[in-house]
Amino acid sequence: MFTLKSSSTFQPRADILSGLTVALALVPEAVAFAFVAGVDPLVGLYAAFMVGLITSVFGGRPGMISGATGALAVVLVALVADHGIEYMFAAVVLMGVLQVLAGVLRLGKFIRMVPHPVMLGFVNGLAIVIFLAQLGQFKTAGVDGQMEWMAGSPLAIMLGLVALTMAIIHFLPKFTKVVPASLAAIIVVTLLVMGMRLESPTVVDSLRTLTGNVEASLAGGLPTFHFPSVPLNFETFRIVFPYAVILAAVGLIESLLTLTLVDELTETRGRSNKECIAQGAANVTCGFFGGMGGCAMIGQSMININSGGRGRLSGITAAVVLILFVVVASPLIEVVPVAALVGVMFMVVLGTFEWSSFRVMTKVPISDAIVILLVSGVTVMTDLAVAVLVGVIVSALVFAWKHAKVIHAFTSTDAEGCKVYSLRGPLFFGSSKSFLELFDPKTDPDDIVIEFQHARVSDHSAIEAIDTLAERYLSLGKTLHLRHLSPDCRQLLRKAGNLVEVNVIEDPKYHVADDALA
Repeated sequence: MFTLKSSSTFQPRADILSGLTVALALVPEAVAFAFVAGVDPLVGLYAAFMVGLITSVFGGRPGMISGATGALAVVLVALVADHGIEYMFAAVVLMGVLQVLAGVLRLGKFIRMVPHPVMLGFVNGLAIVIFLAQLGQFKTAGVDGQMEWMAGSPLAIMLGLVALTMAIIHFLPKFTKVVPASLAAIIVVTLLVMGMRLESPTVVDSLRTLTGNVEASLAGGLPTFHFPSVPLNFETFRIVFPYAVILAAVGLIESLLTLTLVDELTETRGRSNKECIAQGAANVTCGFFGGMGGCAMIGQSMININSGGRGRLSGITAAVVLILFVVVASPLIEVVPVAALVGVMFMVVLGTFEWSSFRVMTKVPISDAIVILLVSGVTVMTDLAVAVLVGVIVSALVFAWKHAKVIHAFTSTDAEGCKVYSLRGPLFFGSSKSFLELFDPKTDPDDIVIEFQHARVSDHSAIEAIDTLAERYLSLGKTLHLRHLSPDCRQLLRKAGNLVEVNVIEDPKYHVADDALA
C-alpha cells in the first residue's frame, strides 16, 4: 500500500508536520487506553507526553513513536481495580527500573532472535487489533445509556467522512507532498463538519460518552511530581512486582519489535539496548509524575513514517504538541471529528498488514505458515507478549525437530591408523541420540578422533552424549580424541575431564549475537 523510503538528511519541516499529525491521533488513543486501565484521561495523556518525549530524545530509534498503549492498559486494569492508582504508579516505577536493567545488561540484542514468521504474525495481528479497536467508534449511547451500533443517517455520515479521510490520504501524495496527507485529511474533514454543521461525534463527544460526564474536557495543567503514596515495605513489593515484570516484558517486546519493523521500513538500524534504557527512564518518570506508563506504538509509528517523519524531532514535536493541546489548546483538538481519526487509523491498518503474507503462505514451509497464523490469532485473542512467546517457542520446537536428525559424519583413516569421524551438524538435546548411533565402539580401532571443525557442542545434553560415548570406548580400552573444538565448546566440555583429549589448533570462533550491534 505504501512505498517507504529512507532519508539520511535532516528534514525538520517534514518531522514537525509529521509530529503534528501524530499528536492529533495520540489524543483519543491515550484517552481510550486510560479508560481501559480505569484511570483519569489526564493520566493517559501525561503518559503519552512523557514517554513520547523521553524516548524521542534518548531512545535508540529515531522516528519511532511511544506513548500510552492498550497492551499495558489491559495489565494495569486489574492492579488499579484491586489496589488503587497509587499502586499503579509504584508498579510503573518498578517496571521502568527493570527495563533500564535490561538495557544495561544488553538484553535488547536478543530481539534479533525472533523468527521472521513471528514478526509477520505480530504485524498482521496488531493490524487486526488496531482495526477492531476502531469499530468501537461506530457505537453511540442509546436512550438507556447502553452503547449501540450507529444506524441510519449518523452511520452514513460517519462512513462518508471515514471514506473521505482515506481518499485524501491515498490520493493527495500523488499531487503534492508539501503537507502530510494525514494532517491535511484531518483538517479538511474537521472544517467540512464545522462548515456544514454535520452531526458527527468529535473527540470531546467521545470523551464525554466514555466518562458519562457531559462537562468532561481534555483541558489540564502540566504533570507535577508525586511520590506514590504506598507503604515502603515488602508487602507493597510483593503486590507490584509481578505486575512490574509483566509490564516490563510486554513493553520491551512491543517496543523492540516495533523498532525492528521501523528498521526494515526505513532501511536503517536502531539500537535496541539504548531503547530499553530510554523506555525504562520514561516509565520511571511516568510513575513519579502521574502517568500510566507506556511503550512504542506501532500504529502511531506507521503514521509518522508514512507522513515523512524520520528524525527525533518528529517524536519531540508530537509530545510537545500533545501537552500543548492539554494545557492551552484543548478546544482545538476537541472539535476534531472522530471519523477523521478513524480514517487515519484504517489507512494505518492497510499499510501495516503484510498483504504479501497471503502470497508466501504456499511458498514457505507449512510450519512457518502455521506460526504466522498462530501468532496473528494469539495477538488478537490475548496480547502481544503471549503471542511472541508462543511463536518463538513453536519456532524453536520446529527448528529442534528438523535438526535433530541432521547430524551425520564422514569416516576416514589417517596416516597413524586412527579412525576419524568428521562430524557435520549441531550436537544438542535433539540430536544427541542420533549422534551416539553414528559410532561403533566394538569394531572401531584403539584410537578414535571426532573432528568438530564443522560441528558444534551446544548444551548439557551434548556433553552427556560425549561423556557416554567416551565411557563406551574407555570400557573397551580405547581412547577418544576431540579435535578442532571452538573455545566456547571446550568450556562446555569441562565436565568430560580426563576422558577426552582436545586439540586446540585452528579452532573456529562463533558469534551468535554481538553486543556491539545492539
